[in-house]
Amino acid sequence: MSFAIEAAHEGIPDVQFWTASAIGLIGFLHLDDLVKRGIVPFRDNNFMNDDSLDMPLYWIAGVENIRLKDMPTLIRTTDPKDIMLNFPSDEAQNCLKSSAIIFNTYDELEHQVLDAISAKFSHIYSIGPLSLLERHLPPLPVAKSLRSNLWKEDFKCLEWLDKQEPQSVLDVNYGSITVMSEQQFQEFAWGLANSKHPFLWIVRPDVVMGNSGFLPYEYLEEIKDKRVSSTLVFTATGTVSSINWCFSNSQWMELSHPSTGTVSYMVFYFAQ
Repeated sequence: MSFAIEAAHEGIPDVQFWTASAIGLIGFLHLDDLVKRGIVPFRDNNFMNDDSLDMPLYWIAGVENIRLKDMPTLIRTTDPKDIMLNFPSDEAQNCLKSSAIIFNTYDELEHQVLDAISAKFSHIYSIGPLSLLERHLPPLPVAKSLRSNLWKEDFKCLEWLDKQEPQSVLDVNYGSITVMSEQQFQEFAWGLANSKHPFLWIVRPDVVMGNSGFLPYEYLEEIKDKRVSSTLVFTATGTVSSINWCFSNSQWMELSHPSTGTVSYMVFYFAQ
């Protein structure tokens, strides 16, 4: 929320902390451009069935091969007064009025995006990932409550990763608050199975709206599972295992593990 910027106009330094990714800010910064170009809001609901969402957005700096469907889904409206179209755009633009912006990311992960933002606003600082900063907290009881995740961690996934070939595993994580429809859940499931790669798939019990997510028998046969879990499906090539949560420090270990290496890391934007 950028309301504190009003107070900063009285001479008080104001630093905005953007908790999402840097590429997320890029998306919100260009919402206004989409409106000015007449791309959104859509004229009618046919955009969900025609090729409208496949429109390439070559003019957005810092990202390659981005399409309209890759932008925040808040743009998928026909109402020009939709608050979820206008408010996030205003918030992103207000960040550029602050004294500085802090990102929970690091240069090696999003250097192209950070370069594009710095061309508009030079006072940016990438201090992430926050999970690594937690290691510098003092060994005090109160420090145990200062964590960047909302779920209890389980490190058993690392034991499974140790058994995989280098740079062979797809890592799929939706974060702490993202939810999706049953159809989207099934698309993720079959997409991972059809990839023929081992995959680490963190699925929270509440990630599917309305139910806990159901994987049909045909899917279980496809990945030749041994057990069904409501919280984690491990691999498309042999095993399904149960785990509570892999995030924060354990997520960082996942990404730096030799088995994941440079293989794609998949996320799902929370503004659905």
